[in-house]
Amino acid sequence: MQHELETTTTNIAKRRRILNNNTVVCGWAHSVALLSDNTVRSWGNNGLNQCDPVHLTFTNVIQVDCGEYHSVALLSDGTIRCWGDNTHNQCTHPAFTNVIQIVCGAYHSVVLFANGTVKCWGDNSERQCHRTHNTYTDVVELVCGRYHSVALLANGTVKCWGDNNYNQCHPKHRTFTNVKQVVCGEYHSVALLLDGTIQCWGDSEHDQCNSLYKTFTNVIQVACGAFHSVALMSNGTVQCWGEDEHDQCQFKHHRTLTGVIQIACGSYHSVALRNDGTLQCWGCNWNKQCDTIYKSFADVIQVVCGDDYSVALLNNGTLQCWGNHEYHQCDPIHRTITNVKLPSPHDNTTVLLW
Repeated sequence: MQHELETTTTNIAKRRRILNNNTVVCGWAHSVALLSDNTVRSWGNNGLNQCDPVHLTFTNVIQVDCGEYHSVALLSDGTIRCWGDNTHNQCTHPAFTNVIQIVCGAYHSVVLFANGTVKCWGDNSERQCHRTHNTYTDVVELVCGRYHSVALLANGTVKCWGDNNYNQCHPKHRTFTNVKQVVCGEYHSVALLLDGTIQCWGDSEHDQCNSLYKTFTNVIQVACGAFHSVALMSNGTVQCWGEDEHDQCQFKHHRTLTGVIQIACGSYHSVALRNDGTLQCWGCNWNKQCDTIYKSFADVIQVVCGDDYSVALLNNGTLQCWGNHEYHQCDPIHRTITNVKLPSPHDNTTVLLW
């Protein structure tokens, strides 16, 4: 499948409600599905109330996101609901209104308001909620790494705040222009530019910001694992760079792929969705993240990853899970969910979740 690159900065603002609009999202070991009736269902690890029945009472939900052990739902009236771990005040927030996007780091969350400003709450041990973010305006998109956050502005530039121990907020990012997408790994970030090239900054201990990425052109989507990244090209092929300890970047796996329309990353594995509705996985298989069961799935329209498991949304609104089951991430309960909201054809994007 061929894809056209965006060429004007006006398209950046148009993406406000396109990115981060998965109808299934994953935390470290729990998942949340947004249903067609605008309610939500959670399954997986419930050790910190990630699947507390309180979420079953929420109605008019239009977006969901997960941190490591907590979840946030955005309602159609611009308010939010949180549930799960509250150790770092992840579920203690002001009565926000006029919210249009929610994103989660490991233990903090960020909201984007209709007026282009942002607010944070939760863990502030690495300045994730430092007041610097209060000065930002004209924000159109938000993403989070583990302990840092990135805002995409309407003029195609980016702003970062939070943990800078690995240069996640290095001034380098201030030189980028014409950015249309940003994604975050644990401690690094990747920006996709309007001309189909990419820029990386942050931790490079595992070559996450190795200059290899500078050779890529015609990129239309990027995704990050913990310490590796994947780029989807306009011709339906993929390129990987970063840590390869678990075969995340093994050439024999990803360089033979064609017809790819979406990519997703767990911490140490990756999944590609092809235009025929089938999947291909590569990387770490310690917990059956790449178990061949996924090859039996057909008519997949979206895929997302948790730490060491994956979830596929089928075009009939049902789900399939595979990978680590230690915390019930793949509990059969997910097979009883039959009315997951289907994303529009342009919503096949991905975010690394914990």
